[in-house]
Amino acid sequence: MPSKPQPIFPSEQKILAGLGERIRLARLRRGISAEVLAERSSISRTTLHRAEQGFPAVAIGTYLRIMAALQLQEDFNLLVKDDLLGRRLQDLELSKAGKQSGRSE
Repeated sequence: MPSKPQPIFPSEQKILAGLGERIRLARLRRGISAEVLAERSSISRTTLHRAEQGFPAVAIGTYLRIMAALQLQEDFNLLVKDDLLGRRLQDLELSKAGKQSGRSE
């Protein structure tokens, strides 16, 4: 039985649509047809179309294969390049732990 689709918020859909549009533009700038890019990515033409439309059910691995076929795979590393919030939270926890260990000594 297929799983129930997860809800997607409008802000998230906008991000996916932007990603899809950038992929489509990269393909067009390179003069690559959708059929050729789908073949090079080992996906169907329908899946490529869905990725270019920002369809939320497209797997992240599929995006990586598409980007690799466009020679953009290094850009994939920029997805979560620097977790500023996580670092700040970690620093707060470290400073709390330091203060607590200083009190118990």
